[in-house]
Amino acid sequence: MATVLVHFAAAAATDRGRKRPSNEDAFGFSVEHGVYVVCDGMGGAAAGEIASSLAVDEVLQRLESRAASQAPLAQAAEQAVNAANAAIYSRAERNYQLNGMGTTLVGLLVEERRVLVFNVGDSRCYRLRKNRMEQITLDHSLVEEQVRMGRMTRAEALRSPMRNVITRALGTQCCVTPDLFELEADPGDLFLLCSDGLTRELADPLIESMLMLELPLDDLCSRLVQAAKKAGGHDNITCVLVRAEG
Repeated sequence: MATVLVHFAAAAATDRGRKRPSNEDAFGFSVEHGVYVVCDGMGGAAAGEIASSLAVDEVLQRLESRAASQAPLAQAAEQAVNAANAAIYSRAERNYQLNGMGTTLVGLLVEERRVLVFNVGDSRCYRLRKNRMEQITLDHSLVEEQVRMGRMTRAEALRSPMRNVITRALGTQCCVTPDLFELEADPGDLFLLCSDGLTRELADPLIESMLMLELPLDDLCSRLVQAAKKAGGHDNITCVLVRAEG
């Protein structure tokens, strides 16, 4: 049987939204090296921006040089996340004004048709395949964990005053464990990496309908961000789209 070859194309957009004075989200990607990352920082003053930028830079640097070590995808991603966590944690220890800073992270690492999704926190990865969107990642948030355990309904989670509480983040503790999801890409698959500034404003069915539009990736990113701003824009909004093409 002939092997189906795929290559990837990507685009991104970010916006501080309508309520926040600055943008604590960060993103980065390298199509050449098959690495895509979105981070959503948190902390006082500029600490969130520092944490998210540190995480993106560290993960990109580590995974762009992965070819030299030939490490398996899962091992390489976990090592990169650990390095990013250590960089943020040690930076905060050296500067008391940055104490408590941290960031979420969601990333995609591809090698031919193999795709590894990894995440810490509540930034998400979705995959649209044949006009059906599914969430790949699981949120590390208090309300989502309560929903998964059956202790809270989805409607209660949306109304909960605790819905901003995340249970896992980069930089807030000396060690962190990312979730890892191994997939295989088919031509036409569209992956969305995004901060919660998008998913808090737009319901999944609306995101799905927008991703099905036959538009360039840049235009899709812009439309998603603008729709989230129009819906309220209460937080920073970032999305990266990655399409597998035959």
